[in-house]
Amino acid sequence: MSNVVSYQIVDNIGVISVNNPPVNALAQVVRAGILEAVTAAQSDATDALVLRCEGRTFIAGADITEFGKPPQGPGLPEVLGAIENSVKPVIAAIHGTALGGGFEVSLACHYRCAIASAKVGLPEVKLGLLPGAGGTQRVPRIAGVKVALDMIASGNPIAAEKAKALNLIDEVVAGDDVQAGAIAYAKELVASGAPLKRIRDITIDPATVEPGFFEAARKQLAARARGQIAPDRIVSCIEAAVGQSMDAGLDRERELFMELVTSPESAAMRHIFFAERQAAKIKDLPRDTPLREVKKVAVIGGGTMGGGIAMCFANVGIQVVMVEINDEALARGLGIIEKNYAITMKKGKLTEAQVAQCMGAISGTTDYADLADVDMIIEAVFENLELKKEIFAKLDAVCKPGAILASNTSYQDIDAIAAATKRPQDVLGMHFFSPANVMKLLEVVRGEKTADDALATAMAIGKKIGKVCALSRVCYGFIGNRMLGGYGRESQMLLLDGCTPAKVDAALEGFGMAMGPLAMGDLAGLDVGYKAREGRTDLPNDPKLYRMGTVLVEMDRFGQKTGAGFYKYDPATRARMNDPEIEALIKSEAAALGVEQREVSDQEILERCLYPLINEGALILEEGIAQRPSDIDVVYVFGYAFPAPKGGPMHYADHVGLKNVYDKICEFRDRYGEEYWKPAPLLEKLAKEGKTFAQWGAEQEQSLR
Repeated sequence: MSNVVSYQIVDNIGVISVNNPPVNALAQVVRAGILEAVTAAQSDATDALVLRCEGRTFIAGADITEFGKPPQGPGLPEVLGAIENSVKPVIAAIHGTALGGGFEVSLACHYRCAIASAKVGLPEVKLGLLPGAGGTQRVPRIAGVKVALDMIASGNPIAAEKAKALNLIDEVVAGDDVQAGAIAYAKELVASGAPLKRIRDITIDPATVEPGFFEAARKQLAARARGQIAPDRIVSCIEAAVGQSMDAGLDRERELFMELVTSPESAAMRHIFFAERQAAKIKDLPRDTPLREVKKVAVIGGGTMGGGIAMCFANVGIQVVMVEINDEALARGLGIIEKNYAITMKKGKLTEAQVAQCMGAISGTTDYADLADVDMIIEAVFENLELKKEIFAKLDAVCKPGAILASNTSYQDIDAIAAATKRPQDVLGMHFFSPANVMKLLEVVRGEKTADDALATAMAIGKKIGKVCALSRVCYGFIGNRMLGGYGRESQMLLLDGCTPAKVDAALEGFGMAMGPLAMGDLAGLDVGYKAREGRTDLPNDPKLYRMGTVLVEMDRFGQKTGAGFYKYDPATRARMNDPEIEALIKSEAAALGVEQREVSDQEILERCLYPLINEGALILEEGIAQRPSDIDVVYVFGYAFPAPKGGPMHYADHVGLKNVYDKICEFRDRYGEEYWKPAPLLEKLAKEGKTFAQWGAEQEQSLR
């Protein structure tokens, strides 16, 4: 046996135990240990074998750190072949989660049992991959083609009871002792003379699949793929499972898996997988930094954002007090929350009892004195610095020592807000994204005087409420919104140069963005950006800058909320429609400004919108606003819907090549002027050295060790 796999005999049942914390990943030593145990057990005195795991979970997947490295035997197919060809029944005993390669191991077993709290799934698609060890061949054989496609293309796990109903597992055992339950189940199988059920022996009748099923599935998945190629390849694998032999299907699966594992899309998605985990680590914060207790939270402001933030805490059982200026505003805010929960319940994501429990965790007040016992306060009012400073001065007077005072500001100076209190060490930013109860990103903003334990607590509480946290230092707009300036600027400059709103948005949506920049402006409200620009003194005095956005606001076209912005919107469905009036207006504005319109390629649209993100990201890294390039990618993938198959703007820049990005920015500088297109020194340095942002980030990490 290997040092992570043990074998013992309990009542004539051989028990193979995997112990490879934290998630029992299928590393080479695990594969070798299972193979050795199964092989040895063929000739011992046992009647059946149980495969189970120590710790909090069954095998939760492959060891993805092995991807891209020379393979070390035994390969997983060899291990699964030994299990499947065992002369004694092999029973998988599942607790926690059996995911990816872990679930594929269980599918090679003759029987599967699980405790009620267990879940099974094949989430490879979320890394731009497909199951590479028979998952696409075995699941359709036991659960049907439609179930297999839904399960594998979504990547979402399935609870034990539902998995049993779908034939994915055979038995839900009572209690939480998975080994005892599995041994008892194994004895029942032996006593009843149960056959060795090999999924590979099942044949799918092609007549059971409706004509055109796979073609329709491809179209449906392509519509939501946003740059992913894995969903299409998953359809091909399941198609191969229908009417073909198991071995032919496995060959097709292996061929397409190898295509995906070497694809830039999967490399980008694996990058984000690791980047998300890395972002939670603060470089200069000791791991043993103590955390402050957070049992009760207050949210100042009961609007859409404040209500969403309150829901985040109530959802995990933390008491929340919502503060509003009067009873009417408070009732309106609580009503928004009730409505949001009703929608969630209608979708089947929460039961009525769960909604009641969440609503029971939320109370309201109009009196700041009621906040004397709260542990954390999150201010979520209008983007007005003076108003925020006034609120923080009030909080300073009523809140207990050690309470964390956080602002949800998108742009304002956290240090200026902290200076309004006598406790700047307790002040930081917690920038949620709208809708706060849905969006995954939380930018945690570290002020100049923010205490280590306050910062560590904010990061920990963010994780507890289900957010992906990324750290930012103080600057205008922090990481995400600061970078967005050039993206929005160029999307409007492109209109004057000859594009329609639809052409600009189509290019970015074709790249994989969930929504183009102009449609996004309409959704957010064009008046929001207009007001933010009014307070800035650092913008160039250029009549072309944000010209169209300004004109539209002055026409009272604020976007979706007024039924018109860059587009017109259907009053009932809010579907966007091209507006010939605006297209004519763009032409006349360009003429008035002396801009000669021309045909602009999709490639230029992408370069002019995306390269400012990269350039500003480089400045942010130089200034120490972001800890590492991958943190910027996390911000953009989880907060701004940058397509995960492109890996975030900094990873995308590495893929394009920093010299190519730098050269193009220099070209735009020569064409449009240095006030908009000045290459960041770090970008120039790395481009000339032939390095990537990833290499630079690794060097920075290494220098701290």
